[in-house]
Amino acid sequence: MKINTDINILGGLPDWSLIKYYYDINYDHRSGKEETTLKTEKSIRRFKRAIEETFLSFKNEKSKILFDSLIRNDGVSKDFLYFLFWNASVNNELLHAVNRNVYFEAFYSGRAALRIDEVFSYLNELKSTEPQLQKWTQSTINTTASKYLTLLKKFGLLEGKQTKSILHPFLNDKMFIIFIYWITAIEQGPNLLKSEWLKYGFMETELLLERLKKKSFTDYFNIYYTGDNLKIETKIEFGKLYETITRN
Repeated sequence: MKINTDINILGGLPDWSLIKYYYDINYDHRSGKEETTLKTEKSIRRFKRAIEETFLSFKNEKSKILFDSLIRNDGVSKDFLYFLFWNASVNNELLHAVNRNVYFEAFYSGRAALRIDEVFSYLNELKSTEPQLQKWTQSTINTTASKYLTLLKKFGLLEGKQTKSILHPFLNDKMFIIFIYWITAIEQGPNLLKSEWLKYGFMETELLLERLKKKSFTDYFNIYYTGDNLKIETKIEFGKLYETITRN
C-alpha cells in the first residue's frame, strides 16, 4: 500500500476553493496566497501537492471528464463533494482502506455515529503490517484519525463536533447516473457486483439494482444482470453526459 500524510494535510485545508483554483491550472503562488488564509509559500506548496495528488489526479480520462463537468457547472457543491470523495479514494490508498474497513463498516451496519477510537484502532492494526506506517509516531496516528473524521465531515458524510453522526446521503438522479458512469470508468473487473467501489454509491446492492432498472435511466445505460453478475454498458459520451442529464 502506498501511504502518505495527505489525510492530515487535507483535513486541515482551510479554504476548499483552492481545489478549483488549482484545477483551473493557475499555479501562481502569490495569487493563491492572496485568495486564502494561508500564511507562507511553504504552506501553499504543502496544500498544493496534497490537493493535486489526492483530489486532482485521475485514473483515466473518463473520470477526469466527469470531475470537470461537475466542478465547472456546480462548483464546490454537495454533489461535487460526493464525487470528490470518490475520486480522492481512488487516488489515496490509505483513505480508501479506512473507508472500507471503518466508515463503510459502520455505514452499512446502520450505525448512528463513528468514533475516533475506531479509526485509531484500525490505523494501529494496519501499522503492524505496513512498513510505511511503522515509521509514523503515535502522534501522527492520532492526528490522522482526527483529520480523517474531519475530511468525512467536509465531504458531507458526517456531522457534529464531539460525536460524529453518520449521514446517509441519497444520490439524486443526476449523481446516481454520474456514479454509474464513474464506476464503469474505474472498475477493471468484469463483474460490478464484486467491485470494491460499489459501496461508494451509499446504498445496499439490492436497492442499487432496483434503481438501475428504472425506465428513466434507459437512455443512459444498458444493464446485464444474471443474479450473480452485473455488467453496465454506458450509452452517452462522457463529455456530453452532464449536459444531457441537465437538459432532460
